[in-house]
Amino acid sequence: MSRRALDRLAERFGPDVLETQSHLGDESVTVRRPALRSVLQFCRDDPQLHMHLLLDVVGVDYPGRPQRFDVVYILRSLSTRERVRVKVQVAEGEAVPSVSDLWYSANWAEREVYDLFGVRFDGHPDLRRILCHHEFQGHALRKDYPIERGQMCYTVEHLLSDAEIAHGRELVGSAAQGDAAEIKSDFLSVNIGPSHPATHGALRIEALLDGETIVHSKAEIGYLHRCFEKEAEDHTWTQIIPYTDRLNYVSALTNNVAYVLAVEKLLGIDVPERARVIRVIVAEMGRIMDHLVCVGANLVDIGALTNFWYFWNARERLYGVVERLCGIRLTTNYTRIGGLYRDLYEGFEQDLRDALEHVERAIQDVTGLVQRNRIFFDRTVGVGVVSAQDALDWGFTGPCLRACGVDYDVRKAFPYSGYEQYEFDIPVGENGDAYDRVLVRIEEMHQSIGILRQALGRLPDGPIQSADRRVAMPSKDEVYNSIEGMMNHFKLVFEGIQVPAGEGYGFTEGANGELGFFIVSDGSGRPYRIKVRPPCFPIFSAYTKMIQGQMLADAVAILGGLNIIAGELDR
Repeated sequence: MSRRALDRLAERFGPDVLETQSHLGDESVTVRRPALRSVLQFCRDDPQLHMHLLLDVVGVDYPGRPQRFDVVYILRSLSTRERVRVKVQVAEGEAVPSVSDLWYSANWAEREVYDLFGVRFDGHPDLRRILCHHEFQGHALRKDYPIERGQMCYTVEHLLSDAEIAHGRELVGSAAQGDAAEIKSDFLSVNIGPSHPATHGALRIEALLDGETIVHSKAEIGYLHRCFEKEAEDHTWTQIIPYTDRLNYVSALTNNVAYVLAVEKLLGIDVPERARVIRVIVAEMGRIMDHLVCVGANLVDIGALTNFWYFWNARERLYGVVERLCGIRLTTNYTRIGGLYRDLYEGFEQDLRDALEHVERAIQDVTGLVQRNRIFFDRTVGVGVVSAQDALDWGFTGPCLRACGVDYDVRKAFPYSGYEQYEFDIPVGENGDAYDRVLVRIEEMHQSIGILRQALGRLPDGPIQSADRRVAMPSKDEVYNSIEGMMNHFKLVFEGIQVPAGEGYGFTEGANGELGFFIVSDGSGRPYRIKVRPPCFPIFSAYTKMIQGQMLADAVAILGGLNIIAGELDR
């Protein structure tokens, strides 16, 4: 990655640029707080930079420093393939300007930093907690907040205020009869979820209805509160791997791969070729299983139950392979930093080929049932339309972005694990509606099947774990018969892998889009900070906008196609 973007920013902003750095393929620039908004707007609008995507906003706490907090903006250009992190240092009690009017994705991302660190964003339209309960005291990811401190919060939050309900009436009246119209309809505020099966878990939306039309709504992202990022600071780098399973429990294998790749990036470790190919295999298996669940459940939501069983049976065949490989079905804990937990079992290749044939038949059956089905058309075509520009502003990645006609896929744009050696296409839609989101995922399963067959055909012999003693457990013979082997084993288990001090952003193409891990290491055996960039977090932030003016039944059809996974959303 060249320094072109950094040189461009240094030339434009001069003394407002405090530091620039190129490290691990990423470019980072630290700017003065008063210039932050201008720098970010320049990154977005400058034709040479054109940072389409604000992928995430990250907070980091350094309590021993006068400027206590880092606020980090992770930017991406799809046209130039440039990656830039813009950083600003903020003292306790200081605020930074909101950029939620520059990128829609900043709205929820800034709320998260405010919630977990207490950093305020001036000009934010709705600055309130988003992950923690509204009665929560303190800021959970500050270093001085004890990990064992629990709080009991009981009061249900009313998401829509009286003023917003009145504003909803004004909007409907203005659209229907003019600004001075008298509102004759009764409006009803209802909760969609969290207990309803159509919300797929712990999501809650408070919607204002005019009959069955959604006038206005607000979302609450869930009640899991898994505390992944806080727990990560209290565990070794290896102990975190099982937590990544639970971020997206539908495609845990894919998450396993993404996390270890991010850590290996900081370590500068190359894994053996056999391990690289196996990682591609398990990641694509995870992608297929995730899409089978998403499409099958989405079709159930709109009344097409038969398709669910076709896909569920195919998924079970894949889970049979996963169970034999990992010893468990759902949360796999399969990868290791530097390699894998274990090699493929004897007969794996044939089992996988047989399972893929079942998947192909299931896809054929479901496609035949829905692709030209009149009811399916009526429920999905033109429903929940998102334009390509809006999708980029919201931070969409993955199938939801590709359904809008944007052919961005991390495996093609920034290949990892040898993906550049595989032949596959990027399916894209045209209209960005619920129909395209289903069909894009179906075609992506065909592409993943092709990748899997290529990987099986090129699977080499050799080790599955790096020989680097910083990460690799010594053999049992060495542990039992040499003091060096015993001490190496002891230090890896009790002190953990020692990741060099620094920071980096590792990212992969998860089933729902770009899955990223922003990692800060202080050189010890535990992370100083891990921030996960879950693909469905920015996607769900657009949901209330997508359903405005839609029927209540349309809200269900739209939600299923977004494939919101509560474990990574609420983290």
